[in-house]
Amino acid sequence: MGFLDTLSPRAIVASVLALSSLAYDVAARPSPEPKADWVRKGPARRKMSNHIKRAIEGQSHTRRAEEVPCADVLAKSIAAPKPNIWGQLTGEEIASVVDWLFAQEQFNLTVTEDAGPWDNTIQLVEAMWPNKTDALAFIDGDAPAPTKYAHVLLNNRATENPYYADILVGPLPLDNTTVSWEPLTFPYNKPSGDGKVRNLDADEDIVYEEWIWKISASIADITLDLWNGTALGLENDTLDIWGIDPLWQDDGRVIRWDGFWTLSDDVFDAETLLPLGLYFMSDITGRDPSKWSLEGWLYNGTFYATTKEFREAYWSSCFKKNGPNLPGAWSATDHNGDVPPLDYNHPPTIVAPAGARYGVDHEQKYAEWMDFSFYIGFTRDTGMALYDIRYKGQRILYELGLQEALAHYAGNDPLNSGIAYLDSFYGFGPYAFELVQGYDCPTHATYLNSSFYISETTHTHINSICMFEFISDYPIQRHTTNRYTSVTKNTYFVVRFVSTVGNYDYSFSYSFFLDGTISVEVRASGYIQSAYFAGNEDYGFKIHDNLSGSMHDHVLNFKADFDILGTNNSVQLLTMAPTTVTYPWSKGKARNTMHLKRSFVESEDEGRFNWAPNQATQVIVVNEDVRNKHGEFRGYRVLPSTGTVHLTVLNSTNLANAGRWAEYDIQITKYKDTEPKATHPYSSQDVHDPPIDFSKFFDGESLRKEDLVLWLNLGMHHLPHTGDLPNTVMTTAHAGVHFMPSNYFEGDESRKTVNQVRINYSDGKTSEVQTFGQKTKAEDYNGTCKLVFEPVEADLWGYTGDIVVRKFPYDPNNPWFQTGSIV
Repeated sequence: MGFLDTLSPRAIVASVLALSSLAYDVAARPSPEPKADWVRKGPARRKMSNHIKRAIEGQSHTRRAEEVPCADVLAKSIAAPKPNIWGQLTGEEIASVVDWLFAQEQFNLTVTEDAGPWDNTIQLVEAMWPNKTDALAFIDGDAPAPTKYAHVLLNNRATENPYYADILVGPLPLDNTTVSWEPLTFPYNKPSGDGKVRNLDADEDIVYEEWIWKISASIADITLDLWNGTALGLENDTLDIWGIDPLWQDDGRVIRWDGFWTLSDDVFDAETLLPLGLYFMSDITGRDPSKWSLEGWLYNGTFYATTKEFREAYWSSCFKKNGPNLPGAWSATDHNGDVPPLDYNHPPTIVAPAGARYGVDHEQKYAEWMDFSFYIGFTRDTGMALYDIRYKGQRILYELGLQEALAHYAGNDPLNSGIAYLDSFYGFGPYAFELVQGYDCPTHATYLNSSFYISETTHTHINSICMFEFISDYPIQRHTTNRYTSVTKNTYFVVRFVSTVGNYDYSFSYSFFLDGTISVEVRASGYIQSAYFAGNEDYGFKIHDNLSGSMHDHVLNFKADFDILGTNNSVQLLTMAPTTVTYPWSKGKARNTMHLKRSFVESEDEGRFNWAPNQATQVIVVNEDVRNKHGEFRGYRVLPSTGTVHLTVLNSTNLANAGRWAEYDIQITKYKDTEPKATHPYSSQDVHDPPIDFSKFFDGESLRKEDLVLWLNLGMHHLPHTGDLPNTVMTTAHAGVHFMPSNYFEGDESRKTVNQVRINYSDGKTSEVQTFGQKTKAEDYNGTCKLVFEPVEADLWGYTGDIVVRKFPYDPNNPWFQTGSIV
């Protein structure tokens, strides 16, 4: 009998967690289960090389080039002023929570790997975010750190009505004399108030095994005739089946529409480009497959109420058969076509000749660049967020981070018409993979790891967050006269992560500039989810043989919790408006001109609005109690840069009350500890009665001199065209917003950098070049290191993907690589 055989199931869980946490390893696939066929039918595994050493040692910055004195200096190691109270739980804390949960018979838990559709499992264990009221007392004063609790999500399926339950466990570290649990209810405004949301995916495996594959088998002769393929849940399938998200939830029924897709026969993940135009509707209300019903078929715009009716029509002489969408060079992302002139030559690159000019506390995930500082948090639902963002020690933002990302489609078929992905359901954290050095981020960047809980393991992505200093292709300041030219380099600092949620890769960047500006940018690439061309002209372009680019909206909601010189803030609106004025000096003649209208957003009744036409209105978060020496309110302006959109669809049938946060460009609320999030990751499971109905946040409270939160929507209205094949490109799939100082400083803060030049000249000759003390020569460094301007290239053969270690039985000597995805 082995050691593990002598332990109880909960003891095994605790032991495995403790061991796996030491190595920051991965031991399971994310949940909800990915839709991709190659993931569903079993992970591809290969032996792991010595990269495990990198994970165990927890390296967060990898420089694979040969070391040089100055250029390879890592980010300066600094100590955060306070512990990161927004950080993640340690492996030991997670292990103790899971061990305690398995000891509570009332939860009736089963280890995830052994669980079936009628078992209860632990879906999530992560740190519960602290209330801001408690956090400020700690970070701004001498109060103790907020008491730490674990946020646990239980997947309760051992019931006819399965549900997810949010609970709190703590305080941490656990002590048997004080530990307890309670439902997590205060952040949610669902009328039931019990911290629960139903689970419509409890029987996802059964849906395929007992329903979808059998329906497909009933028309296998048709699919073979039409596409020379089948979808039967077998390894040799050439077709796949999947459908709408969220499921239809009207009139007390649960309805799904599914469609047939061609499976790619190569390495490329092009399945969402390969719809086949055949759809079927199922009523899967309840958990008993014998009570489910097939409601009909749709092909080429004709609905057939039964399989018999569809079969009779198909085999008739007048049935019109459309062609398939098949993969090829057009759907592959590799090089294709004539090479542009000189393209084989190495392109320009950015180097850091003197090494990093910023500091990082890797353990606390805290960074400082120039006069900025901030902490990094990371969650399963939304990935990375920034906290306590300060400039010269004064907080600008308490919290800045993603809340939700929506992709709402439209089309003449029920699948595209029925899809409105809420991506936090799948989670941004599980799909924030290792970044590709020199491509996602500069090779000289500093890299951090991210981790999250899955199935009794701690799952870590190596080098999934990057930080780097960059220089723009334009200066931040310049001016030329007949005597001098003055120019200042536009250097800025970026923290970034990329998450591949399904067919789209989202790149999230938070940037900091020398003038005190902060920006949020989202860029997207990846495969579009397309539609079959037949009859879809009102919803998109025809972009390939039998393919339509299905129109859709991307809406991404960000929370910006401003603290401008304190928490008592207001939102001032300054509108440039046309007017006609007769001035004392205009000799009685009226002049058509413009003037400034000043107002404030008085209450939450006025707190939801869109950007003004012609960008005429400035939105500025100000502190009315603090004016500058000229008598103006000090504040930060919220300035759209590109892609600030809201949902086109009014009162979405797909989303009902689950998408209220997407209805306006800007939404402002009074901060409440009971309203920390705009949405819940499982809102798609109950769209009519979601855990959080964002519209209920707006209950008329005053917004003058209050602690304010701005909920900002970014995104784009996407009408795919041929240039989206094979992948959408990030040059135009781009959205962003800037937060710029408005009368906040006495002048332009970028004047403080020495990375500027003034060239004095006269009569065609330069008389002086003023560089203000920049260290531009090797001798400026007193011989301590050498400036190196050659590009440093990354060794991309070291890219790892996900590190996986088997859970039960624990087998640390045979790890493998596995990287999941969602189609």
